[in-house]
Amino acid sequence: MTIKNVTVAGSGVLGSQIAFQTAFKGFNVTVYDINEDAINAAKERIKGLRHSYRHDIAATDADFEAGLSRITYTWDLADAVKNADLVIEAIPERLDIKKPFYNKIGEMAPKEAIFTSNSSTLVPSALMEDTGRPSQFLNMHFANQVWLNNTAEIMGSPKTDPKIYDEIVEFARNIGMIPIELKKEQPGYILNSLLIPLLSAGEELWVKGVADPEMIDKTWMAATGAPMGPFAILDVVGIRTAYNITATQAKSGEDPNAQVLADKLKELLDAGKLGMESGEGFYHYPNPAYKDPDFLKLELSN
Repeated sequence: MTIKNVTVAGSGVLGSQIAFQTAFKGFNVTVYDINEDAINAAKERIKGLRHSYRHDIAATDADFEAGLSRITYTWDLADAVKNADLVIEAIPERLDIKKPFYNKIGEMAPKEAIFTSNSSTLVPSALMEDTGRPSQFLNMHFANQVWLNNTAEIMGSPKTDPKIYDEIVEFARNIGMIPIELKKEQPGYILNSLLIPLLSAGEELWVKGVADPEMIDKTWMAATGAPMGPFAILDVVGIRTAYNITATQAKSGEDPNAQVLADKLKELLDAGKLGMESGEGFYHYPNPAYKDPDFLKLELSN
């Protein structure tokens, strides 16, 4: 395997998790974001993973510190990719941002470097020509809380070199992921093809005023035994990501409820309620109501 130096572009909730997990498993990682403020936020976000790694997978402080020692940070894109064997892109889910990003790194990165996108909805064919190296481009999609929900859905385009695909499958294993090998392009992959209809149904019930988010989550959890409902999941995914996807749908004009939902999600963003990332979204963190043992208990009237 030739991958040693990995650049993670985009240091939001999932980008930060991907970066640390990769460093934790022994790779040299460069975290890139657009400015100093974003980088400083990424440093704090990654340091904040210590409790989860200790609590969830029994990582020692020495293990965690070793992971931190393998990470460097920069807001200079050329510097970020100059030595990259692999670039993992985790920037906002918008073609008008992703396309020029790939145009730039296609010229800046070493010619052998592999590019992967963590896009949750876009297939590789949508971006492969923008990379300037379509045979070395594919998608690798992670689930939130990568140290626990350790899947990496790997999807190539018709132009992806099979050897490159196999190398990314091996890389996914080497960072502790279960490689989910997709045989053809599918928007939403497997995970989001199953998950998004659930989230969309919950959002529609909320927008129509059928029930509030907490009642919708209670219903799903009580009826299925699931540990979380759709709005708790949205907090984990991040309200910003949900808004970007919904705003794109609203522009298409295909769903009359999309703009109403986008407006409601924008209200949360404007109030600083980004989800688990900021400590508040539909729930308050670190102790959200849905984790309370009494959350599903019946409230009997007098």
